[in-house]
Parts: sequence; C-alpha cells; structure tokens
Amino acid sequence: MPENSIEAQYDVTKKSKLIKFYESNKILIYSFIAILVILIGSFNFYLEDKEKKRIVLSENYIQAKIYLENENKEIAKDILKKLIYSNDTTYSTLSFFLILNQNLITDYKEISILFDYLLANNKFDKESKNLLIYKKVLFSLNFITESELLEITKPLLNSETFWKPHVLLLIGDYFVSKKENIKAIDFYQQILSIKGLHKDIYDQARSQLIFIAND
Repeated sequence: MPENSIEAQYDVTKKSKLIKFYESNKILIYSFIAILVILIGSFNFYLEDKEKKRIVLSENYIQAKIYLENENKEIAKDILKKLIYSNDTTYSTLSFFLILNQNLITDYKEISILFDYLLANNKFDKESKNLLIYKKVLFSLNFITESELLEITKPLLNSETFWKPHVLLLIGDYFVSKKENIKAIDFYQQILSIKGLHKDIYDQARSQLIFIAND
C-alpha cells in the first residue's frame, strides 16, 4: 500500500508540473503549432504553384513548336523569348536553342543579350554552363574582335572542362583564318599537351600544325 501511495503521489506531482508548464507556456505552444502549420501549408502551396507554372511553361513551349510547324515564326519567337525570361533552367534553355536552331533571331546583339541573360539568371551545373559558353563562342566568332574572343573563352581556358580542347582548337582555327600562324601554333600545342585527349581533337590539332609548317 505505501508503495502504491508513493507512485500515485509521483503521478499527481508529474501531472501537476506538466499542467503548470502548459499554463505558463500555452501561448508559446499555440504560436509554435500555428507557425508550423503555416510553414507546412506555405511549402505545399509553393510546390503546387511551382508545378503549375512548369505545366504552363511546358504547354507554351509545345505551342511555340506548333506555331513553327505552321510557319507562324513571329508568334513562336515571342512565346520563346518569354520562356527564356521565365528563368526556368529547362524551358529557358530549350527555348533559346530553338530560337538559334530555327534562326528566329539573326541580330547578333540581341542573341548576345539573350546568351548573357540565360547564363546570369539560371542555375546550371558546371559542364552545362561551359557548353552554353562554348555555344556563345561559336555564334560570336564572326562578330567579335580577338580580345573579345579571348575574354569570352577565358572561363573555358582557365578550367579543366571537357570543352577546353574544343575551344583551343576553335581559337587556333580562328588565328589560322586571320593568317596569324604563330598565335595559332600556341593554341594547337596546348591541345597536344592535354592528357587523355580524344583522338579526333588530337589529330585535328596535329593536322593544323602540319598544314602551318608546310604553308
């Protein structure tokens, strides 16, 4: 009996402490629960809203392709430009490359602005970003000066990216076209110094060096 009495007294004391804690902190507890509910609701709303936006972007991209198939290029171009400015990594990039591939915009400055916007406002992984830079170099080659070319390609030349030998070859070819063979040789030789290089790139660099030597 005494043991049961002690246990009962302990339970009453424990419950009493819990009640006192609750009474002292019930505003804080209710506030915490309310904040938690709001956070969960807001997160779910964010996910649903994001999914709805992506569905709209997808539908707009498909619609633009339909307009292209029906030769309504101006309408398609307007839709694709809006998609680029939506800052969705997937549909912004797809829309931009569709504009390039279909020659919907031929003005270099406008394309250059879109390139820069895409790079600045989307989260790409390292190699995807480098690919986009390489594409910009390819597109810009006939419109820029030597100093501009070297500035654009700097991110690729200063990193161990898959695209580095490609851009070295591109710059080498650029200088050959300008009859500046000494500069071209430097870039071709850099290609030959890269370990584990793909044979095709290696062979192209060697062929160009042989061509220069026999020129």
